Amino acid sequence: MAKPAQGAMYRGSIRDFPDFDPNQDAETLYTAMKGFGSDKEAILELITSRSNRQRQEICQSYKSLYGKDLIADLKYELTGKFERLIVGLMRPLAYCDAKEIKDAISGIGTDEKCLIEILASRTNEQIHQLVAAYKDAYERDLEADIIGDTSGHFQKMLVVLLQGTREEDDVVSEDLVQQDAQDLYEAGELKWGTDEAQFIYILGNRSKQHLRLVFDEYLKTTGKPIEASIREELSGDFEKLMLAVVKCIRSTPEYFAERLFKAMKGLGTRDNTLIRIMVSRSELDMLDIREIFRTKYEKSLYSMIKNDTSGEYKKALLKLCGGDDDAAGQFFPEAAQVAYQMWELSAVTRVELKGTVCPASDFNPDADAKALRKAMKGLGTDEDAIIDIVTHRSNAQRQQIRQTFKSHFGRDLMADLKSELSGDLARLILGLMMPPAHYDAKQLKKAMEGAGTDEKALIEILATRTNAEIQAINEAYKEDYHKSLEDALSSDTSGHFKRILISLATGNREEGGEDRDQAREDAKVAAEILEIADTSSGDKTSLETRFMTVLCTRSYPHLRRVFQEFIKMTNYDVEHTIKKEMSGDVRDAFVAIVQSVKNKPLFFADKLYKSMKGAGTDEKTLTRIMVSRSENDLFNIRREFVEKYDKSLHQAIEGDTSGDFMKALLAICGGED
Repeated sequence: MAKPAQGAMYRGSIRDFPDFDPNQDAETLYTAMKGFGSDKEAILELITSRSNRQRQEICQSYKSLYGKDLIADLKYELTGKFERLIVGLMRPLAYCDAKEIKDAISGIGTDEKCLIEILASRTNEQIHQLVAAYKDAYERDLEADIIGDTSGHFQKMLVVLLQGTREEDDVVSEDLVQQDAQDLYEAGELKWGTDEAQFIYILGNRSKQHLRLVFDEYLKTTGKPIEASIREELSGDFEKLMLAVVKCIRSTPEYFAERLFKAMKGLGTRDNTLIRIMVSRSELDMLDIREIFRTKYEKSLYSMIKNDTSGEYKKALLKLCGGDDDAAGQFFPEAAQVAYQMWELSAVTRVELKGTVCPASDFNPDADAKALRKAMKGLGTDEDAIIDIVTHRSNAQRQQIRQTFKSHFGRDLMADLKSELSGDLARLILGLMMPPAHYDAKQLKKAMEGAGTDEKALIEILATRTNAEIQAINEAYKEDYHKSLEDALSSDTSGHFKRILISLATGNREEGGEDRDQAREDAKVAAEILEIADTSSGDKTSLETRFMTVLCTRSYPHLRRVFQEFIKMTNYDVEHTIKKEMSGDVRDAFVAIVQSVKNKPLFFADKLYKSMKGAGTDEKTLTRIMVSRSENDLFNIRREFVEKYDKSLHQAIEGDTSGDFMKALLAICGGED
């Protein structure tokens, strides 16, 4: 097992057991497996309390005392996932990795995810030990076996990583950083086709410190993170491998936190992945993984394992985890710094927002108007023709078609579409045909009319629109319904929630950058209202008003700094704290604002996922988001969706909708990721 660098803090969850006696431990294990049945509790308690080095000594003592192989006896006595976990712990890490890779390439098919995880994340020393262990255990050459089981650029990058020759010098050449960033740009964005060899050479050989600076330089040069370019330029297992390499360069613990979350979320558990990571990281960086896990997923790794597994298997995993963390939303001091650094990184990231619907080239409104008229004329309706035209034109082009339709035929296109289409498809197509501000105004009107109010729709729209969009919505609402939006909100909502919505509906959010001194003051207000500050400097009503003012009127860059200062000041995340300390519509509104500020495409990706998960589909939310984001940031939403939920938005729509409604949604979605 690789030791931490000299002077580095130990971040594993398993340590050497004090007063260790390998002979006594060997005897305890022998007794636990003697006779009828086995004492699984005694086995897991002992093995998960010893370091890997100590377990190797126990294996030696067991053989000396009893003339038997301890791993063979454990395999005989234990079964299933528990056996796989315990036996994994008994092997040295390099041999454990070798066994995982052997299993991944044996038999029919290849477990590419296992190959990617191991080879993208291991250090040079760990790779060299793995290659030697594979040779020793299986009398085969690992590189030859990998070549025999993989192909193409994926194979080439795996072979490069297998050399274990990544540069390890911390001294970085500024000129080389700029050159590598430019070479990657020219190999992808500027080239017809992609020069994969450049990606392989640079990402497979340069030092971590150097590559982090290359990624920063790439962002400055291109305006997009390297991950976005990899997704656009590469594909398949090669794309997944390169993204894993980039994630491990940025933060290996964060990579594993994400892998663990995906192994346990949703129906079923990916036990092989869960076991492999818990075993391999228990003496390396499990504490870092735990902290980042809680930072990203609002729950402790311990609690997720506890809820997702059972029996002795669960007990052993929890021992490897090393303890439950404090309440969700609160960080260890070290994790607060990790979160702070994550905000620093996001503050400089300028991701290009892209829609999925673009203006059609060679646009001809006359031809489109005639084609739509033909599709609706006579008996029956040609839904395919309508979908094809409407989903492949920009909103501005659709307005031209409406005007041309009226000029040619003296008819209202919207009325004709309404009469010919029905249900979810009608709502989707009619939504696409409306100007965005009028569409949003209509959604707000619908959310407030009739019995009950759709607070979620009000929050989603008002918390996420820009000042210009809010102003346009106000004008459209007045024009269409002869009443101000503010009056409508005042009539239909009440209390603090009403004040928040009206504040958002004024569209007066500041649009400048951050003010660090003001951000610290704003963070202090947030800490006081959320009752986690050491002192309070005002009455509660006044603080509530100030907190609302901060969230509803400060600029996005400034609020990101406020959230960062809040973490630094309190060791808490503001979003988690709002969820814990507040309730009802006020909580939901504030959480939506915070999530939108942090990452608006991710906010919408979450909403889309929730609209389709479980029994039944929330077609209204699904339609509203697909229509309203199609020309803004739906491409980015797609990326966030596949990143978080391990399946594409395209797949989710395909699995949850049907017929012409599905066809239209998939056309707007704009492609499979």
